[in-house]
Amino acid sequence: MHFPVVSQHQPLKKIQLSGFAQGTSWHITYYAEDSIVRKKSIDSIFSVLDRAMSIYKPYSLISKFNCAKKDIVLDDHFEKVITKSLEVWKASDGLFDITVMPLVDAWGFGAKKVSRYPDSAKVKSLLRCVGSGKLELKNHRLIKYTPCISIDVNGIAQGYSVDVIAGFLEDRQIMNYLVEVGGEIRIKGRKQPGNEKMKIGIEAPGDYTIEMPVMQKIITPDSGGITTSGNYRQYHESNGKKFSHNIDPFTGYPIQNELISVTVYAADAMTADAYDNVLMAMGLVKGMQFVEGRKDLAAYFIYKKNDGSIADTASTGFMQLTK
Repeated sequence: MHFPVVSQHQPLKKIQLSGFAQGTSWHITYYAEDSIVRKKSIDSIFSVLDRAMSIYKPYSLISKFNCAKKDIVLDDHFEKVITKSLEVWKASDGLFDITVMPLVDAWGFGAKKVSRYPDSAKVKSLLRCVGSGKLELKNHRLIKYTPCISIDVNGIAQGYSVDVIAGFLEDRQIMNYLVEVGGEIRIKGRKQPGNEKMKIGIEAPGDYTIEMPVMQKIITPDSGGITTSGNYRQYHESNGKKFSHNIDPFTGYPIQNELISVTVYAADAMTADAYDNVLMAMGLVKGMQFVEGRKDLAAYFIYKKNDGSIADTASTGFMQLTK
């Protein structure tokens, strides 16, 4: 005699968590039979990551490295971020460089405010302490070959944090989720129980919203990382001119080009987070060529035209995500 098989599975519920970490807010939406992941677990993940990579914590590994004369031993998290940073440094011909920290500080984008900006002599002297070629990762140790080298992984660490949390959810068999930290996103699966695609909205930068309400894109990827870099988020103004937190590691000066923001889609948030900085630094033409030459990246650019009007464009891969 055969009996009908009765499913023991309960319908998946929508569970939402939120909090504050890494100087910003975070939000998680996941779908599960019960609230199997709690806020305190997420808070403890952030605490572990901060102990490795927060330049604002004097006891962190990154702070110890910046004070060290030669090297330190890395934990697994820090090693993964450094490995990726050096990989992107090579792929970007040196445009992505975690050693620009002395310049970031000098231009007032670091932990301390500055009363005046550096002159050309100061910039030139600081450039001696810049260059990822002066770093080596060997046997879980990060070595500096110039003692004044200091690093800042802010351009990649938040994306990595998103990936770590996504991995934590997947380890608990959660396969439908959205993780967001400071606007950097990792997504997988669909809304439950209706199985609808999750929608990610890319809004016009704050300063330009009134001028360009149509510049909002909705994408519906099944999985992956989506991050944005923009000069409207962190900038200073001097003599009526804005300059961004993106520092050119070759000249030592803030990068100025027509780009307002770049949103990048990649398989994971750490990759997207690193390359949104690269593309912002490259500018529109070179950035688009770079993305179109890679199968693992897609990008959406918002930029200012010569006549001052705002426009947008997207790579071929990114256009596929809007369908």
